[in-house]
Order: sequence, then C-alpha cells, then structure tokens
Amino acid sequence: MDIGIIGGGAAAVGLLDALAREAETPGAVTVFEPSPHLWRGRPYAPDLDSVLVNAPPVIMSIREGDFEHYASWLGAGDDAYVDPGIGRPLVPRARYGEYLEHTAEKAIADLRERGWQADVVPAPVVGAAHAAGRLALRTGDGREHVVGQVALCVGGGTPHDHYRLDGAPGFVGDPYPLARTLDDVPPDSDVAVIGSGLTAVDVVVSLAARGHTGRISLLSRTGMLPHVWQRPTAHRPQHLTVERVGALARDGEIALDHLAGLLREEMSDAGEDLDALIADLRAARTEDPVARLRRQIAAITAPEIGRRVLQTAAHTVGPFAWRLLPERDRDRLRAQARTAISVASPMIPTNAVRLLQLFDAGQLELLAGVRDITRDDGRFAVETAHGGRHADVVVNAVNPSPHAVPASAAGLADDLVGMGVAARHPSGGLLPADPRMHLVGDLAGGGPFITSSIPGLAVQGAAAARAVLAGP
Repeated sequence: MDIGIIGGGAAAVGLLDALAREAETPGAVTVFEPSPHLWRGRPYAPDLDSVLVNAPPVIMSIREGDFEHYASWLGAGDDAYVDPGIGRPLVPRARYGEYLEHTAEKAIADLRERGWQADVVPAPVVGAAHAAGRLALRTGDGREHVVGQVALCVGGGTPHDHYRLDGAPGFVGDPYPLARTLDDVPPDSDVAVIGSGLTAVDVVVSLAARGHTGRISLLSRTGMLPHVWQRPTAHRPQHLTVERVGALARDGEIALDHLAGLLREEMSDAGEDLDALIADLRAARTEDPVARLRRQIAAITAPEIGRRVLQTAAHTVGPFAWRLLPERDRDRLRAQARTAISVASPMIPTNAVRLLQLFDAGQLELLAGVRDITRDDGRFAVETAHGGRHADVVVNAVNPSPHAVPASAAGLADDLVGMGVAARHPSGGLLPADPRMHLVGDLAGGGPFITSSIPGLAVQGAAAARAVLAGP
C-alpha cells in the first residue's frame, strides 16, 4: 500500500494525521510539495502579525472529531492574542502554520514508527500516466514516481485577474504574503483593493498596521462586507444536524424548505423568529454597509443563536445536505451566495472594529457597482455605477472561483481526466472516477460553493485516509 499526496498544505496535513491514527499495517507515503513553506499552504505561510487566523480555536482543529486539538497545542502561551470581542485567542496565521507543521511532522514520525516509509519530494507534479496497474506521477524535475493511489490536495489557486491588469505597474495580482507585497506600496498612495471579502479585510488592516496614510478604497460589485463573528456560546444545534437531515431525506433528496423548517425549530426552541433572521439577511444587499458593520459590532455578545446556528450548519451540515438538494434549490442558494459566504465565514471582531475606525476617519471607503478598471496615464481609472475615480495601486483581493483548478495543476488535471481516473464536475472541480483516486479540499467537485474550511478539510482528510487504508 503506497500513496502519493500531491500538495503539502492543510488538506495534506488532515490526511496524514488521520493516516497516522488509523493505519494498522505498514505502507509508504510520498508528499509532493514545491513550496518552501511545507505544510502551511498559501494561507498560513510566514506573514505580518496583522494577518490573523479568522476563527476561534474550536473550529480550527485539523484533526477530525477533536475540537480541542488546536487549542491544546496553543496552550496558555497565546493569551496575548485573545480577541476582546469573542474572548478567544486569534493568533497570526503564521503561528497557525506552526501548528500545521507540528501536526504533520508528528504524523510522519508516528507513521515511521509503525514501519511506514514517508518521504517529501520538493517538486511539483506536472503530469500522470498509467504504469502496469499503478500510477506514474511526473515531477517538474523530469523524474517519475510510481504509486498505488493518489490523493490530490492542491488547494484553490490564486485570485483571478478579472480586469486584465497583470503586468501593469502598481498592480498586485496576489496579495499574499502581505509582508512582501505591501513593501512596494508607498505609505501615502491611493490604494484600491478589488473585493470586499476576508482577503480584502486582511489587506486593509495590514495597510493600517503599517501606518498607511493614503486613501483606501474597497471595490465591490455587491457593496457588501463580511458579517462579524459573534462570541461563541454553549449552544449546540439539536434540529439542524446531519442526523435529522438524513432522516428527512426521501429517495436521496431533501428540499431547501425542509432545511429551513429545521432551522425554524432550532430558533423556536430559543424563543427566536426565523422570519426576522431572513429579513435581516436579505437587507445585507441594501443596507448601508458601514451602518450594518456598526450594528453587528454592537451585537458581538448578543445572545441570539440564529446566525451562530447558520454559521455552524454551513460547515457541518452544508456539505452533506448540498448533495441531497434538487438542482432548483441549489440555484436558489447560489443566487444568495455572497450573503451565505459572508455568514459562513465572518470577519473577526478585531478587524471589524479597525475597519469601522477607518471608515469613521474617512480614510476607508467602499465603492459598489464596479464596472471596469483600466490603466490610465500612469494611474488606474476605476469605473463604478456611481462615477469614477483614480488609484495609484490596485491590490487584487478576490477569491478564486469555488472548485477552480489552479493553473499550476491544470496539466496534471488534464492527464488524470484523460486517464479515466478522474472526471470533471459540471459545476467545477474534479471527481474520482477510479478507487485509486482521492480528492481533499476545494478541488473536490460536487460540493457547495462555500469553500472548504479547516473542519471540512479535517473531515475530508479522514474520509480519504479510510479509503486509502481500505485499498482500491
């Protein structure tokens, strides 16, 4: 039994951790990862201290079912990073990368103690072919590595250049690591940030932390900001659960209205009204974003469970329920994708408060209805539905499309599909078409448009580990 793991980020760590805990007989595992920041992936590489983990420890464990795994690793030494809003430590993302490194290295050590051969190849896999009943992986250095099974853990790629600005002076195509990209941004320059999601928030907060004095503009098609994290409570869903959803499914299908009914029961038990929550979510597209931000900051410690339950369900029940929904109901959810993502992946209170301070000071603005951005006489011209303006620097902070195949893995994906071991999903991503093929992370097609969270990666990694150990 030997497996090639393509990609060495958080998805691979979840898979390795599960393999180390569940393997009973020796085997071999080879991880292929060209990045110098092994086990961290793009999000958790060394960066500025202002780039914080965007969720409390209880939902950042890379070990399936062990919600205290990350918190135990953190211990008491990181109390200095406690967010006053949610009362939990939110450390720099580079610190979380150390946790991933520790978990992966321990998993490899444990596997070796059990007689496994475990190796890391610091090269990208650029192609694949059949090899006498096995799979041959070709790396960028021209070598061939033959394995029995493959797990694709390559992540989601980099931001798409919607306005064709690549190569233009002053354009930052990928903001991470911010420690490098922001060094080239003059402190008094007029900066436009494409996007208004969590990556854009990282950019704004990091600019402010470096003492930026120039104007900062968030350029958004929708004009929406992420919701704000509320302080975690002891409430655990009793109705909107995987078990209840499975019990309600008929002939492998469940309607969105049935899911809403479970949420209504959940909220009714707490004396809350689902219709009021729905009205508030619908207002996200029309309410003044700064007023909404101010209101949500004031509600960080509010006792209402509605948004908290939705947030939890998006990552725990969502992937299971999505596969049971009819296509018409999936389309209904896709039409509200921006709001759904905002609720499922809110911003931390520390960043929300800093944004509000910048808005109130007049240094930060949010421009909705962006139509085009062009290079104009040494600067950038921004065209919106409400007029135009100019910027000296443009930072691309949009997220890759859900289930998009990264450009670096496009050739490999073509080979795997051509070999018949993988297939393309109509809405993006890949599906295994052979029991020797496994996918962990956002590249796995057929899932919801909310990208894989750490708990999601932990669940997928553990499932892939069990499939690997069971054999093709």
